[in-house]
Amino acid sequence: MENLNTDNALKKYKSLVEDIGTCMFLSSTDANQTARPMATTKVEDDGTTWFFTSKASLKVHEIKQDHTVHLLYAHPGKSSYIDVWGTANLVYDRNKIKELWNPIVKAWFPDGVDDPNLCLLKVDPSSAHYWDSESGKMVQFVKILASAVTGKRLSEGVEGMLKL
Repeated sequence: MENLNTDNALKKYKSLVEDIGTCMFLSSTDANQTARPMATTKVEDDGTTWFFTSKASLKVHEIKQDHTVHLLYAHPGKSSYIDVWGTANLVYDRNKIKELWNPIVKAWFPDGVDDPNLCLLKVDPSSAHYWDSESGKMVQFVKILASAVTGKRLSEGVEGMLKL
């Protein structure tokens, strides 16, 4: 178990989230919890994580009721995973939207940065648990075989808490 604090935790968080890129974004109301895939737009050095969304989306409605969100990132090919809890806020600042704009977002917002439904979700992560393999799938497969043959415990990589 490798628990990381402050700067080291932020570096690990940023590295994993940027590498994986897409998460299952969970928000909730008193009645239910909803999950949907979301592409991460940017991770700042302080851990602030940005997403583009529509003002009319269900998640915006849910976040107005409860700012707590849960982000689940998974990259099975690299055996990298991160489970994040944080606080989400809506940002309507057109300058920030322009700063973070990426042409790929135009697939969801054809009017670009001037789309009246476009806004940002700013997530401030508070804690995270991660699992990160030291190697890719092929090397892991070889390690599993070697462990099975030798009877020695498998080295599964690193996991720990990130105090952000």
